[in-house]
This record gives sequence, structure tokens and C-alpha cells, in this order.
Amino acid sequence: MKKVLIVFFISLFCFMSTISYLNDIYKNRDNYKEKLIRFHVIANSDSQNDQELKLKVRDKIIAFLSPKLEKSKSIEETKDIITNNIKNIQKIASDEIHENNKEYAVTASLDYSNFPTKKYSNIVLPAGEYKALKVVIGDGKGKNWWCVMFPPLCFIDINHGITNDKTEKNLRKVLTKEEYKMILVDNKDVKLKFKIVEILEKIKNKNIKLDLVKR
Repeated sequence: MKKVLIVFFISLFCFMSTISYLNDIYKNRDNYKEKLIRFHVIANSDSQNDQELKLKVRDKIIAFLSPKLEKSKSIEETKDIITNNIKNIQKIASDEIHENNKEYAVTASLDYSNFPTKKYSNIVLPAGEYKALKVVIGDGKGKNWWCVMFPPLCFIDINHGITNDKTEKNLRKVLTKEEYKMILVDNKDVKLKFKIVEILEKIKNKNIKLDLVKR
């Protein structure tokens, strides 16, 4: 009986913690999402060559934007830098594609894109719409790669998604204490949070569609 009670209270604590986390997400989701810009590169296909090409295009774009964005002091400044360089970004991507003997078309745009829940080291960004620099190679049917351009998380460790003190400092500059705490996770409960957030996001999207139909 004692063991059963212990298990019950532990389960209750975990459940309440998750509910509290979700409450924070849905209370502040629009606030923190508007403070971030993501970078999204989508490969032509899942073939090994196309996936390797995706990473080469990514590296070229990051090398070009890195010195410009690291000096940015605000999200508006970052938006302006990206917008003013869209044609350059598209040309850089196109040149890299041609250098690898491919004839894929490529598009680059700064707009809202839908993202699934993503984990970046100990940071988790819940599913939803985020402003993003989106680069689509060819048919855009392959696996994608992503990072956060503002604040600049792309330039810490692009291969492994490692965050460090500088990254955390940059995030704390643009997010409130509550928002930062909301996306900082313990690896032990991240899978549960992922699943619940994705389910609730789907429910939210269905409710929006139903509301539009009624109108």
C-alpha cells in the first residue's frame, strides 16, 4: 500500500509539472515565437547525394550570413539583413548546386513556416509557426535541416546542435525569464512533452480550421 501511494504521488507530480509546462506554452506561445527567426533548408530528396548537397548549401549560406547576423542587435535588424540579402542567398545556394553538377532550382524566402517540435541540445521549441529563412532545393521532398538564426544559435555547433554559455546568454537577452524557462528542458521528460505539445498543437489547428469554416 505504501509503495502504491508513493508511485501515485510521483505520477501526480509528473502530471502536474507537465500541465504547468503546457500552460506556460499556450499562455506565452505567441510572445516567444515572435522573438525568434529560424533557418530551414529542405533537400531535393532523401538520397545520400541530395542530403550531402543540402548540408553544403547550408554551410555556404551560414558562412555568408554569420558575420552579418552576429552583429545584429535586434530581430528587426536581423529581418532586414536577411530580406536585403535574399537574392544573394539564393545565388549562393544556386552556385553551390551547380558546382555539384546538379540543375535543381532553388528558392529562398523569409516567411512563416510550420515546424514540428524540435530539440536543440537542452532547448526545445514546440511545434507551430515561426518566422524562418526557408531555402528549398529542387522538389523539396527530402529531410530538412534547421537552426535558430536570431538569436544566433546556428553558429555554435551546426553539426551537433550544441548550446553553450554564449547561446544561453543570447536567448536570455530576447526572452523573458518565464519564456526561457519554458523552452529549457530536462532530457528525462522531453519525450513526454514533445508528444503532448504535438497533440495539443494538432487540436488547436483543427479548432482554427473549424472556426474558419463556421465563418
